[in-house]
Amino acid sequence: MRKESFAENEIYHIYNRGVEKRNIFSNEKDYYRFIHNLFEFNDEAPALDAHCKPHIKSYEAEPHTSRKQLVDILIFTLMPNHFHLLVRAKDESGVPRFMHKLGTGYVMYFNQKYKRVGPLFQGKFKAIRIDRESHLMHIPHYIHMNPLDLQNVRVRGSASLSVRMQFLENYRWSSFPDYMGKKNFPSITTRDFLLDYFDGKQNYKQKTKEWIRDWKTNTEEMDEVALDNNV
Repeated sequence: MRKESFAENEIYHIYNRGVEKRNIFSNEKDYYRFIHNLFEFNDEAPALDAHCKPHIKSYEAEPHTSRKQLVDILIFTLMPNHFHLLVRAKDESGVPRFMHKLGTGYVMYFNQKYKRVGPLFQGKFKAIRIDRESHLMHIPHYIHMNPLDLQNVRVRGSASLSVRMQFLENYRWSSFPDYMGKKNFPSITTRDFLLDYFDGKQNYKQKTKEWIRDWKTNTEEMDEVALDNNV
């Protein structure tokens, strides 16, 4: 179910997960492929080869000046069976065009690699517009904290704050390391907007710590825009 139409310069939380909650990433190469697609398909130019082999340097280097992006990817987090994106629309068609290219390209890759047919994702992507400042203050931390829910980590309530922060800063399949100044996949995201909003990297880091300390209350506040609680 589409919750929103799309408008220029508006910010959207986008989410989708595997059909029947199955994993959509089976190994490191799958994560790399999806991240490659985040870079490659965020372009108004047609995708010439959906099966192209990803070259890591292409999305770790500075973006090519000839590219005309469909959206600003502000934040991403990939989990074994789902993904979260926070994007800002360049125009009213940017989000659906980008998500169509992203979803189609990744499903083609995944089905060919694992010799399967049929849908990989649980229907169309879900999207909610972030139109309240109270939500914009929380949604970046909510998305970046998702890796703390991994079953073999479970560090939200059982580990020290420093251990949880270290885990997030070292979680490869997220934009959080780049927000902390660690070069991970810097060309995927447009970070200046949120870093300015949170008054810089150090303050963003501090706000993340505060969010983790009170994660239960903060998560409850996010029910309206935390799409994985609603699907």
